[in-house]
Amino acid sequence: MESNTTTRLINASKKDFDKMTGRDLKASIFKSEGRTVMGQQLVFAGRGLCFGVTNAELMKAFGADMIMLNTYNLKNLEDNLGMQGLTLRELKAKINIPLGIYLGCPGSKGMPKNGIYDAEGMLADEANILKAKEVGADFIVLGGNPGCGTSINDVIKTTKLARELLGEDMLIFAGKWEDGITEKVLGDPLAERDAKEIIKELIDAGADVIDLPAPGSRHGISVHMIQELVQLVHTYKPGTLAMTFLNSSVEGADTDTIRQIALMMKETGADIHAIGDGGFAGCTPPENVMQLSISLKGKQYTYFRMASTNR
Repeated sequence: MESNTTTRLINASKKDFDKMTGRDLKASIFKSEGRTVMGQQLVFAGRGLCFGVTNAELMKAFGADMIMLNTYNLKNLEDNLGMQGLTLRELKAKINIPLGIYLGCPGSKGMPKNGIYDAEGMLADEANILKAKEVGADFIVLGGNPGCGTSINDVIKTTKLARELLGEDMLIFAGKWEDGITEKVLGDPLAERDAKEIIKELIDAGADVIDLPAPGSRHGISVHMIQELVQLVHTYKPGTLAMTFLNSSVEGADTDTIRQIALMMKETGADIHAIGDGGFAGCTPPENVMQLSISLKGKQYTYFRMASTNR
């Protein structure tokens, strides 16, 4: 892991993020000891929960340390309703925390035309992967939205391509944490392929962070299953990180449910804990982001993140 001088993400602020490279960001997450919280915004779903601010700003204000944009249209940057006219760099300048983009890996049958959002705009093809870096993304997350037909083999293949295109500095997340009907998620005992072999292939392909489903939010997934996979991530190539993802619409549950799942996520030993965008107008209820943050890192670091935008 990089640099002993890197600030921990949970108490880093604008002055730290402004000078962080991708490798610094990875080190800062590692040093935060499983207390990093990531929020997710569904960009196409609406302008936002509150008039005058984006959902990314809202989630940061409620304790998120990182934000991931889902359905961000890289082929038509004007077609990103939830950005409220801001460029990615302009939004980064408002939230002053790492901001990344979720890209859907192309399946063998191509991206389906669902008519809901422009799937081609978030497709992890060569042009969009390079465009993500060009527009200023701090990281990319490789997966497949529900119903898109992306297989884990597609994710492995695309991870290798992304690493070749982006070089060593870009932080790359990859895995399978959703769409458990088309293909079982990582950690599901009913999956056709061994999750441990898949994780090794993803790491060998260049993934910095392996994405896994959160116990308690994805049916059939227990703490023990994910804990075992996280331990493999941490030992197969020391320095590789793991992320658990609370989604499958459970991110829209009550705060008591979020509290219980947060503690299970922490037990897995993962480094980053993400909460999905299932809710209203493109994000989970903000109080659930705050509850996840408080349960994982306490009020001190949650309040710091809420108040430290311009520090």
